[in-house]
Amino acid sequence: MKIWCFPFLCFGEREEDCIITLRNSHHFDFFNKAKEQKREGILVNESVEMENDNSELGFWETFPNVGGSAEEEGLGSLESDTGANGRENNERVGFEGDFNEKSEDLLQRINPVESRCVASDGSGSQGVKVDVCLNLRLGGDPSSSSSTNVMGRENFDRDSQSKRPRVHSFSLDWDTNFEKQIYCLAPEHKEVGDEDLPDTSVAGDNARNDNDTSEMDDSEVRMDLTDDLLHMVFSFLDNIDLCHSAMVCRQWRDASSHEDFWRFLNFENRFISVQQFKDMCRRYPNATAVNVYGTPAIHPLVMAAVSSLRNLEVLTLGKGQLGEIFFEVLTDCHMLKSLTVNDATVGNGIQEILIHHDRLCNLQIVKCRVLRVSIRCPQLETLSLKRSSMPHVLLDCPLLRDLDIASCHKLSDAAIRSAATSCPLLESLDMSNCSSVSDETLREIASACGNLHILDASYCPNISFESVSLAMLTVLKLHSCEGITSASMVAISASNMLEVLELNNCSLLTSVSLDLPRLENISLVHCRKFGDLNLRSSVLSSITVSNCPSLQRISITSNALEKLVLQKQESLTTLALQCRSLQEVDLTECESLTNSICEVFSSGGGCPLLRSLVLDSCESLTAVSFCSTSLISLSLGSCRSLTSLELRCPYLEHISLDGCDHLEIASFSPVGLRSLNLGICPKLIFVHIEAPLMVSLELKGCGVLSKAFIDCPLLTSLDASFCSQLKDDCLSATTSSCPLIESLVLMSCPSVGPDGLSSLRSLPKLTYLDLSYTFLVNLQPVFDSCLYLKVLKLQACKYLTNTSLEPLYKGGALPALCELDLSYGTLCQSAIEELLSGCTHLTHLSLNGCVHMHDLDWGFPRGSRLSETSTFYGSFDSSSLDQANRLLQNLNCVGCPNIKKVVIPATARCFHLSSLNLSLSSNLKEVDISCCNLFFLNLSNCISLEILKLDCPRLTSLFLQSCNIDDEAVEAAILQCNMLETLDVRFCPKISQLSMGMLRAACPSLKRIYNSVVPI
Repeated sequence: MKIWCFPFLCFGEREEDCIITLRNSHHFDFFNKAKEQKREGILVNESVEMENDNSELGFWETFPNVGGSAEEEGLGSLESDTGANGRENNERVGFEGDFNEKSEDLLQRINPVESRCVASDGSGSQGVKVDVCLNLRLGGDPSSSSSTNVMGRENFDRDSQSKRPRVHSFSLDWDTNFEKQIYCLAPEHKEVGDEDLPDTSVAGDNARNDNDTSEMDDSEVRMDLTDDLLHMVFSFLDNIDLCHSAMVCRQWRDASSHEDFWRFLNFENRFISVQQFKDMCRRYPNATAVNVYGTPAIHPLVMAAVSSLRNLEVLTLGKGQLGEIFFEVLTDCHMLKSLTVNDATVGNGIQEILIHHDRLCNLQIVKCRVLRVSIRCPQLETLSLKRSSMPHVLLDCPLLRDLDIASCHKLSDAAIRSAATSCPLLESLDMSNCSSVSDETLREIASACGNLHILDASYCPNISFESVSLAMLTVLKLHSCEGITSASMVAISASNMLEVLELNNCSLLTSVSLDLPRLENISLVHCRKFGDLNLRSSVLSSITVSNCPSLQRISITSNALEKLVLQKQESLTTLALQCRSLQEVDLTECESLTNSICEVFSSGGGCPLLRSLVLDSCESLTAVSFCSTSLISLSLGSCRSLTSLELRCPYLEHISLDGCDHLEIASFSPVGLRSLNLGICPKLIFVHIEAPLMVSLELKGCGVLSKAFIDCPLLTSLDASFCSQLKDDCLSATTSSCPLIESLVLMSCPSVGPDGLSSLRSLPKLTYLDLSYTFLVNLQPVFDSCLYLKVLKLQACKYLTNTSLEPLYKGGALPALCELDLSYGTLCQSAIEELLSGCTHLTHLSLNGCVHMHDLDWGFPRGSRLSETSTFYGSFDSSSLDQANRLLQNLNCVGCPNIKKVVIPATARCFHLSSLNLSLSSNLKEVDISCCNLFFLNLSNCISLEILKLDCPRLTSLFLQSCNIDDEAVEAAILQCNMLETLDVRFCPKISQLSMGMLRAACPSLKRIYNSVVPI
């Protein structure tokens, strides 16, 4: 066993795959002995000579540059047998020699490298890193090493946990050179016996008894695996991984080289010399499969394989020159069953090749250059000559069942006829892209090959398939056959066993009418003149029809068809289906389909199990009516001509009507829908919905809807926004039939009046009501009917007077109301003040755009009498100090142009106020707020703001964007904001970039300050 000792040098990312780095020398007992006598870094290798060392070293010489790349040949190349053995004998070191002298010499070699390593990585305490490259023993028999070593280590080489003895064969590390890994070996090498090499079991014992165990790396993992377990694990590895595994330890090396893993010698697309390959064949004479495809010299390699491997059964080669003599000696390989020659030049390319073999079963000569091939193989069953340039072929293969001559352009019609008819048992024939094939050849093949099941005659322009009878045919492919016409279908219909038929790109085909009891799959793609399809087959399960612009009529009868896709058939007008198992149909962009299609998919129309129907962009549909007890999903998107829709589908759960802009009448009675969105149907005037399971309905955008009959007992949400013609009687009928409504949106429904609002008393669970953009004057019907209302939106209700909301703050109406939106209204300042003074239970209030709202002053001028002060509470007396805390949490006053001053002192008792938005109040000059729980304050675009006083200890976000306030005012304002995290002062002309440090010093809790330059 050779151990190459050299200082630690790393040349590539994959160095660890092939070099073992010894950080802790206590893995080897002899290293500890040296360590006691010399300082760390000295390595002494005990010499134990083995019988096969010379042969092993000689074997490695057959691998070029195994020690390194060509540029590093002076450092790492291996010498010849004579030179290496000579130096080996001269440099052998033992403990009985002058130990100190040798150690000092080695120390002198290591010290310079050690100093460089310490300087490079700065870890001087780690000592010298010594790398050991194990030269695997490659000589001898594959099942054992020399008998002397086996007997000498009988007890040591048996696993204590397994009765099976260790295997002393070693894998070939041939992938080292292929992976381009680089070794940098020192010129000195020592000889060490196997007992000094690490073993998984022995190393584990030594580690436990070693005094230096504490120095080991904590991440090191030890595992003791039996040979049986290793054998099982290695059975899943390929040759490359086996070679990598052989470098771990001696046990893994032995296990990975077992001949069970080397039955298949796979050298595909790898560099291997002839000598290396011969050595591999000698080591593993029982190999049964060899692959040398893509190797530099395939001819000498396969000659070596044929002559050395008597059990060879599978041989694969290609990409190179193959001599004629190979086929002559092939007869000596008696066990060969499969031969593959791919992309090779056989002989000189202008001579006849004779292939005679008695046991060959599978032969593939693919993409090869040869003049003539003569094959006599009595046991041959599969033959492929695909893409080979040969004008002549002679076959004597009585048992041949599969013949592939696809893309053999030089084969004549007579040669193809002779080859096929000489195989009476032929079952599969691929002659696609053989342009010379004629109908006469097909007829003779049909006569001579009665068992032919599969025929591929694609891209054969001279065949029409007329008068060709193939009774046993199951698969027929006729792609791009220009001679195939409707008359060809007569001959095809005689093939009662036919299961697969492909007629793609048959440009002259106009119609297909077939009644085949076993037909399962048919494909018709890019048939320009194809116009009529009539199929009858009880087992038909797949139909592919695409890009047939002339197709007008389709009639299909099948009990097995479950899915039918006929997209983009612009001319399709008639569809007749008798498909008992059909569940999904997609007719997207079949623009010529008429209303008669509804009868096909309704109950009794031939598709009783239909569940999904897609009719998107079928622009000829005007009136759709379906009555089906199985339909679950229906899509009518972008059917722009659709005006009437009637659905009687009790189990319908999904429907899409996007883009049906001209829909006028819609009836869903009954349906199983849980939600319905009619999208934007500006012409819809009548809708009838009977859905016992529906919970959500959106009629938003049905601008002219005047009649709506809605019977949905479980409905909880109704959105009728922008239904400008919806009247009180329709609303009353809906509330009566849908008593569980919780959310009702009547935004921009100006026709709804007091009578309609009075009907809301039928909705005891109503909590959300939106009456924005209506012409309401009196809200008393709402106050009387909606006792449990929580959210009321009255945006832009410009006809509400100052007294319209008096029942809220005087009469105690709507006691559960939490959110009120009065944005863009016309209420005056006093009405708003009285509302907020009496409605302390409100949590959210929106007063955006209220032009009549003046100063928001909840404080009192100093020195004035409380009774004489006009405050937010109206007339204020001392008893007001004892009033209940306000529940207000969110106040929005965006875009109120007349607000100039906002004062909210602690006496206002707004303990729950957390968000205040005063942005876009252009005349706001002074803000003085003292709220203990305020988190968010927005004063953006308050361009007149000059004074800012804040006593808000929990404020986290302050926005002052585009405010005309100086940095001193901002600094003073945030002094009491101990939790402020975000400050936005972008586009503030009086605050410069230099003020950012001052603001951070004033409020240390700040995390983000946004200015007009960059966020910091």
